[in-house]
Amino acid sequence: MLAVSVAALAALCVVRDVPMADTLVYRAEGAAVANGSDLYGFTVTEWELPATYPPFAAILFVPTAWLPLGALKAVFLVGNVALLALLVRLSCRLAGLPVRAAPVCAATALALWLEPVFQTVLFGQINLALACLVLWDLTRPPGALGKGFALGVAAGIKLTPAVFIAYLFLRGRPREACTALGGLAGTVLLGALVLPAASAEFFTRRVFETGRVGKAWIVDNQSLQGLIARLLHEAAPGAAWAVPAALTACAGLWLARRAPGEPRALLLTAFTAVLVSPISWSHHWVWCVPLIALLVAEGRPRAAVAVAVLFTARTFWLLPHQGDLDLRLPWWQQPLAAPYPLLALALLPLLSTYPRTRTELPAPRAGAEGEAVARVEAAGGA
Repeated sequence: MLAVSVAALAALCVVRDVPMADTLVYRAEGAAVANGSDLYGFTVTEWELPATYPPFAAILFVPTAWLPLGALKAVFLVGNVALLALLVRLSCRLAGLPVRAAPVCAATALALWLEPVFQTVLFGQINLALACLVLWDLTRPPGALGKGFALGVAAGIKLTPAVFIAYLFLRGRPREACTALGGLAGTVLLGALVLPAASAEFFTRRVFETGRVGKAWIVDNQSLQGLIARLLHEAAPGAAWAVPAALTACAGLWLARRAPGEPRALLLTAFTAVLVSPISWSHHWVWCVPLIALLVAEGRPRAAVAVAVLFTARTFWLLPHQGDLDLRLPWWQQPLAAPYPLLALALLPLLSTYPRTRTELPAPRAGAEGEAVARVEAAGGA
């Protein structure tokens, strides 16, 4: 099943001559580092895409400049499929589901067609790699050597994962949070040593230029800002977005701190991050994969199917998508234009109030007495 799904996706990429535009940006970033040219002064592709990641990411992208374009696209295609399989496996571990090869392969075959995953592959994006870094690190056993470091590296590649450092502090895990801060600081230091001018430019100027990433009001942007901009028919909603975003960030992190169980707390943090980020392209929502796994583990198959359908339906691609038409959508098209942020806004209170399940009960105590206590606790939590 997985082979058929991958073959179908690869054939689609070939037939449609998919440019993998973001891969071309990464390649140009790596070439800029290797050649010593201006990292933030170029644009590539017909869409004139610039570099938007920190210098550390550009350093990691140097090997992409060594491969012919066709080979690089193949590497990104195969690599993203492998990363999706890893994300499915990590999602099962997060949710407490059994991890077996056959179900993981079947789930990977189906998850390839979830819109965020599908777009990640078509654009040649690194969203799956970042999600795997974060999820792998945060699902390691307590006290594992260097736990938090991989999260810091993910935040050094793209700043958004840094919100999980706040999550660690709020959940009473300061050692892991400080390790993550150390990892992030290391990436910044390495970038400054290798690319001092680019580092100064990024952290004093480019990081604040959200418009550099793209137009916030187009339907591709499934963040709270995109939703509000389209709803108000205003390209720059200003305080009308900033105030709700700040309140959502505070509420989301507060709910994550109080959430009954680490899986829900982690997902609350992830969805808070993509909600309040100025721009969250649809392919940034790959966190739908662990969400579906959690719903399955919670014994909510209908909810899991409904979420999977929502992330497969591609409703916002059915709307007018040219020029400023995204800013002139009638009221009845607004929900179709913003399915992901609307779902996330509903999930924030829901994930924080789910009843406890057996996947979140404390580990049994040793001995016969501990087994008896564990059975009583399980019965009380059912």
